[in-house]
Amino acid sequence: PRLPLYDAACQVAQEVAENIQERSRYQRNGESSAKLNVIIRSSLQNLREKIDQLRDMLLRAVSTHQITQLEGDRRQNLVDDLLTRQKQLEASYKNEGPEPDVIRSSLMTGGVKRGVTNPWLLEESEETRGLGFGDLRQQQRRIIEEQDAGLDALSSIISRQKQMGQEIGNELDEQNEIIDDLTNLVENTDDKLRNQTRHVKMVDKKSTSCG
Repeated sequence: PRLPLYDAACQVAQEVAENIQERSRYQRNGESSAKLNVIIRSSLQNLREKIDQLRDMLLRAVSTHQITQLEGDRRQNLVDDLLTRQKQLEASYKNEGPEPDVIRSSLMTGGVKRGVTNPWLLEESEETRGLGFGDLRQQQRRIIEEQDAGLDALSSIISRQKQMGQEIGNELDEQNEIIDDLTNLVENTDDKLRNQTRHVKMVDKKSTSCG
């Protein structure tokens, strides 16, 4: 159930960005934007609630071991990106952030990136430019499916390596048992050899005395 909720949150964020852009056009034309302000505030509240639900679901999934730690980290990055988008949209709604078209570029590139002096100057990539929300969602799903396939392949390789390690361990145990048997055999043979040597010495000593 998490994927539809995440998609819905992304769609709400896109709608908020489009409404903010529409509001800017109204303001430039001197038209009233009161109705859009109400819609934007409601959508931002809806977005915050969806992000909170995603975080709660992720926390439960990780704490109950329903997903791996690696998958948990990947999903946490997605939630963090959504949270960054929400803060950007709220700043723009209060006229404290970038222009709406720059907000779309920031949304497409996943929010603020480390090492960038001015994150609002990020440009939308050629791969996503001109795509609608549905196309972007399909592209994101395809990327996630490719990542999941890569994780499955990695898991299969690790499982085979584990099996090989167990087989090598079993072989070593058998070799150690053979070595232990050989050691015991050598020790028994050595004891018999020493006993025979003492016996020969005693016989030789008696033969000398009789002569």
